[in-house]
Amino acid sequence: MLNKGLRDDEAIRIDNVLKTLRALDFLPKTLCDDELFSLENLLKEFGLSIESLIDYQKDELIELLHRNHFDFNQLEQFADFLMEFSKAENYNFEDKALAIYQHIQQESSIFSFGINAKIASAANTKR
Repeated sequence: MLNKGLRDDEAIRIDNVLKTLRALDFLPKTLCDDELFSLENLLKEFGLSIESLIDYQKDELIELLHRNHFDFNQLEQFADFLMEFSKAENYNFEDKALAIYQHIQQESSIFSFGINAKIASAANTKR
């Protein structure tokens, strides 16, 4: 278990990487090599790559994110990133984002209308 100072440092690091990921624009297009390289470097911070995102089962991905000390807010931001990233050509991560949203809603002790709306949106997008 991490002590409080290390947990705070880890939370700041995760938040900074998530902020950068969320700032990326994913239009319905093929990503160029530079964009893919930049994205891969950011995902490496979490022990991920685009290929591993594709390969991981939903439960495995959630477990990995928990091992990386993601809190519920950070899980939500990562799921938001997956939804945005799914706009890029050839990437479909809506089902993994949906699983993360559902996990948050089930495991957190507070019902969130925002998460519930994201679950509905992700479920509709997946169809």
